[in-house]
Amino acid sequence: MLPLATRSALSPAMKASLLFLLVCVAVLAARADSPREPEALVKKVQELAQKASAMAKSALNIVRESEVAQQTRQWLANNTELAKQRLEWVKEKLVELWKQAQAA
Repeated sequence: MLPLATRSALSPAMKASLLFLLVCVAVLAARADSPREPEALVKKVQELAQKASAMAKSALNIVRESEVAQQTRQWLANNTELAKQRLEWVKEKLVELWKQAQAA
């Protein structure tokens, strides 16, 4: 076995953790020296939000202009009158039922 003076008191895992901690502290210290860093970070977040918004708008436009969407709008336009007629028929039947129930 190695003499006590040459053996490390820290395990390899502890050494890795300590090294990671020192790197994190160094990065934080470097960032603390730059007062403009938060502004740059805010600007970057704003840019990313704008890009995400633009992508969402683009996706919605693609869906809106798709053939399926156009066919759906056409189908709804063609069948709106039919739906109104059916609704009127149901309404008339309900009125008749109501009158029969009142008479009974």
